[in-house]
Amino acid sequence: MRINLKPCVWVLALAVGSGLGGVTVQAVGAPFQDHQQDYSKNKTYQQGVREGQADHAQNKDHSKKRHFKKDEDQKAYENGYQKGHGDSR
Repeated sequence: MRINLKPCVWVLALAVGSGLGGVTVQAVGAPFQDHQQDYSKNKTYQQGVREGQADHAQNKDHSKKRHFKKDEDQKAYENGYQKGHGDSR
């Protein structure tokens, strides 16, 4: 009696290929995860820093909920606020 191993070899090859493909994608994406934009000269960032410092001094937690039309401005403000408030988020 003969056992046909061809289907088993294909399944094993697909499993190994999928595993290696996932590692490659993760390794390629890793350097970009820690990339932080420099908002230090952005006026909305500076506004966030000032308001974060003021809220920290008055022991408030994000008292002003600002909303900006542009996503970049919103991100800059939030990063500035966190920096000014002293949060480690």
